Amino acid sequence: MRGQRYTLHALVFVAGMTTLAVEMAAARLLAPWFGDSLPIWASLIGLILVYLSLGYWLGGRLADRSPRPATLYRLCLWAGFLISLIPVASRPVLRLAAVGFASLDAMLLAGPLAAVLLLLAVPVTLLGCVSPFAIRLLLHDPRRSGATAGRVYALSTLGSLLGTFLPVLATIPNLGTRHTFYLFAALLLLTAWVGLLLTSGRRALPYLLLLLVILLLAWATGGGIVKADEELVYETESAYNYIQVLRWGPGVRLKLNEGYGVQSVYNPEGELSDGIWDYFLIAPFFSRAPFDESQVRSLCLIGLAGGTVSKLYSRAYGPILMDGVELDPAIIDVGRRYFAMNEPNLRAVAGDGRVFLAHLPAGKRYDVIAVDAFRPPYVPFHLATREFFELCRAHLSERGVVVINGARVRDDERLVEALAATMQAVFPSVFIVEEPDEGFPTGNSLVVGTAQPSTLADWEANIAGLRQPLLVEMARRAAPYVRRAGPGSGIVFTDDRAPVEQLVHSIVLRYLLGPDR
Repeated sequence: MRGQRYTLHALVFVAGMTTLAVEMAAARLLAPWFGDSLPIWASLIGLILVYLSLGYWLGGRLADRSPRPATLYRLCLWAGFLISLIPVASRPVLRLAAVGFASLDAMLLAGPLAAVLLLLAVPVTLLGCVSPFAIRLLLHDPRRSGATAGRVYALSTLGSLLGTFLPVLATIPNLGTRHTFYLFAALLLLTAWVGLLLTSGRRALPYLLLLLVILLLAWATGGGIVKADEELVYETESAYNYIQVLRWGPGVRLKLNEGYGVQSVYNPEGELSDGIWDYFLIAPFFSRAPFDESQVRSLCLIGLAGGTVSKLYSRAYGPILMDGVELDPAIIDVGRRYFAMNEPNLRAVAGDGRVFLAHLPAGKRYDVIAVDAFRPPYVPFHLATREFFELCRAHLSERGVVVINGARVRDDERLVEALAATMQAVFPSVFIVEEPDEGFPTGNSLVVGTAQPSTLADWEANIAGLRQPLLVEMARRAAPYVRRAGPGSGIVFTDDRAPVEQLVHSIVLRYLLGPDR
């Protein structure tokens, strides 16, 4: 009897761990195709809670009808087996999602997302059965019902805690998302099988075939490509991102997660990137005139990625002091391996950009603070608030500028306007540089805030005196698309209220439905 009790306790713990591990792995399964935005997390968490609620109800009913340990163990055996099928069954529908994302087709996006989330329904519902079923089996004395239930839920929650951190910190970065599913499925199945063996003897032996299938799946998909692309050079999964390096002419480009946007490019045969990164070069010249390239001596780049902007600044301004902050250390490694991010004047720092600024000495100043942590179509909210820009201004030199990259859709620049309005609450002068969209429905704009008041006349006077060829060329390209930000009409983001994703989703939805909606 005591051995049976220990086995049930172990099953409760492993089931709790597996539930959260499946949730974390499912988020990473979706990220290369749908991103990791708040709505994706909300959909995932919401449906997991629905499935668990159904499982709690169903587990109680089944426990009353068949209060035998063997019944619970069989439920968990099948739950583990079905979990192992999730990464296999999801691949064809996720490929369909890629088509929808490329064409921005709402139905092609929503259908596969719903299908993948439904794949979780049966195994997570079965996992929800475990705690109420175990309480029913362990409850022999009504006077101990509170203690029995408390112990079961404590074990389940402790398992959930481990299931939250273990995938993020260990299994996903080291084994990958698919093998994370297989690992926790096998752990659950093995725990349930041991319990069934103790209660049913030889009748448990056929269920070892389920474990064998999981092992075969893990072997057959070992080292496979997560998201196929004919231009793929390298891919990996880190604790933060799904990372792809893709061929781009004679060079390479970097994509993260959903892969719609490009985070960095490197062309060994060219001086400019022919992308939004080039426009960062002319941000310093919005300072009050006279201002020339010799006055740019330091750069803080938040969102280093593969080092495209830092390389451009080294080419244009020489070996100036540069601090590049990148949240994901795996991306820094990719930048060094594939993007020649080896400038001796660049200090690459793995960490959050805002935390980096907050821990700088009070006297540390930069001539340019560039924020390119934008991951299409989102800007991390804590890098777009009034409080963040106040922190930036505190670390600007007397003639310094802050520049941030934001997304826009044709005829809908609400995100750019909101960034400009927020910066206007901090900086005396704010300007917008719109990258030409070249006929595409989406594009990028840079929003520039200056430490001292300045005007468009100052910009024109500064660029007229440029001599460095790359800066002269970029000033020529940017000149027709430079404007001063109008009176703040957008929302001012604050740490307390920054509906960045809600605004972005409204922009995308309006585009999908048509401009008249």
